[in-house]
Amino acid sequence: MTAAQADLHTSRPEIPDGLRIDRPLVSDGAELWRIAKDSGKLDLNSSYSYLLWCRDFAGTSVVARAADGRPVGFVTGYLRPESPRTLLVWQVAVDSAYRGHGLAARLLDALTRRVAAEHGLTAVETTITPGNTASERLFQSFADRHGARVEREVLFETDHFPDGPHDPEVLYRIGPLSPVHSA
Repeated sequence: MTAAQADLHTSRPEIPDGLRIDRPLVSDGAELWRIAKDSGKLDLNSSYSYLLWCRDFAGTSVVARAADGRPVGFVTGYLRPESPRTLLVWQVAVDSAYRGHGLAARLLDALTRRVAAEHGLTAVETTITPGNTASERLFQSFADRHGARVEREVLFETDHFPDGPHDPEVLYRIGPLSPVHSA
């Protein structure tokens, strides 16, 4: 870790007491759906998709749990089939009561650390709509902490979406990451 990375690491607000980071369970699906819905920023998927996500992609996803075990934040992702050392981060959301503590960054770091240990992760990808400043900052700070480049290109144009007006989705590709990186 460089001095700049150490500064970033130590300057984060403290994580609230009693929170722990864990793999999602199927029983967490309803809470993940609620957190995504309440975010006001994410494209909301069906509640069924969050249940499936917690079942089929628990190994590439992570939740933050309050002391009572209830999910209060999450990162969902999957390994790209044609690039199995690339983690595509699908959604990141934190319950409004837990925002402002650096929890999204801690979740992203914990997930990528685990996936790197299990699969030799070399890159992270995500898509962000223009103007989503919080997501842009989250992923740029992730790249900065890990000494990685960020490449951006439009992945899906507005006219790719069949269900009405949708902002373009910009692909952020972060890498290369060392095969095992630390936060």
